[in-house]
Amino acid sequence: MAAMLQSVRVASASFHLPDPSKLPVFSVCTLPVIRSERSSSLDPIHGTRRTRKVITKAVAAPAENSATAASKPGHELLLFEALREGLEEEMDRDPRVCVVGEDVGHYGGSYKVTKGLAQKFGDLRVLDTPIAENSFTGMAIGAAMTGLRPVVEGMNMGFLLLAFNQISDNCGMLHYTSGGQFTIPTVIRGPGGVGRQLGAEHSQRLESYFQSIPGIQMVACSTPYNAKGLMKAAIRSENPVVLFEHVLLYNLKERIPDEEYVLSLEEAEMVRPGEHVTILTYSRMRYHVMQAAKTLVNKGYDPEVIDIRSLKPFDLYTIGNSVKKTHRVLIVEECMRTGGIGASLTAAINENFHDYLDAPIVCLSSQDVPTPYAGTLEEWTVVQPAQIVAAVEQLCQ
Repeated sequence: MAAMLQSVRVASASFHLPDPSKLPVFSVCTLPVIRSERSSSLDPIHGTRRTRKVITKAVAAPAENSATAASKPGHELLLFEALREGLEEEMDRDPRVCVVGEDVGHYGGSYKVTKGLAQKFGDLRVLDTPIAENSFTGMAIGAAMTGLRPVVEGMNMGFLLLAFNQISDNCGMLHYTSGGQFTIPTVIRGPGGVGRQLGAEHSQRLESYFQSIPGIQMVACSTPYNAKGLMKAAIRSENPVVLFEHVLLYNLKERIPDEEYVLSLEEAEMVRPGEHVTILTYSRMRYHVMQAAKTLVNKGYDPEVIDIRSLKPFDLYTIGNSVKKTHRVLIVEECMRTGGIGASLTAAINENFHDYLDAPIVCLSSQDVPTPYAGTLEEWTVVQPAQIVAAVEQLCQ
């Protein structure tokens, strides 16, 4: 039995996903960003209708021409490169920052987020581990208790279910159960979400699993700009932070500033100001919403789009101001409908802004089924732009 298990592990370790640098490149449609004027503290304690034809699997817009791009300040990066740049800058700044995970060293990670870091910082700060998520996550938490600032990479977020005990009982609770004697400045990150026919086990959205764990924060990146800023903020936080990255967004390209910047872990992003309806979304669904927004504008609607980014806690300041203006809310998520982020967000809005609503909150979520391998069936389980258009038309009647 031991020999059989060893052979399985060797075979598993030899399987690698394609190098993102060799895949097609897309660019982000940049729009004016309006941020709330709250404090940006980084470390807090704690059915369809007839619509015009819509591209159902839109992720981003075609890349802009090189002449236009070259005239703008900053530098262009793919999302996975932005994550790497943020991580590398923090490792340069603070010698306590280290990386732990499977294939994060000389292979550079499954999606090349850690490429080149082992050569620069050495094998002790970029530590390759066996295929044992519970063990290396627990080890990282222990390292955080003794003063280090580990970044744990899950090769796939679904694999981190094997470390759920360590993330819940240790990472989330030790600050409290130790009477404040320990802080757990740990970042847990990796790819997740519905990809392109990756099958049920590799298409999981774990936001709903982790949101109920007390003591942790959750953020989801959606552009190269916020990927880098959230990565740096998560590493500097004294709290354990789960950073969700979508497997289909790694090759998004965007021009980001040359100067250093750090984003708040608790602020949403105003993607598109509007007057008629508030659309709350995050991660990959941001691009489905923006695709739907083009159709809605052509139909005479003016949607306000907010990328909530902070999945725990919610930025109720930005969300509330939008609800008070539009009086209608549509939530679009890739998470499961039952017990998902949308369900928690619906409850929070009803509890805090019920008197400002002129219509019931509508939530579009993935269906409560294992994600099929067949591409056409996979599409049916995830919210598509045409559904968003139909939901807004119904809300604004």
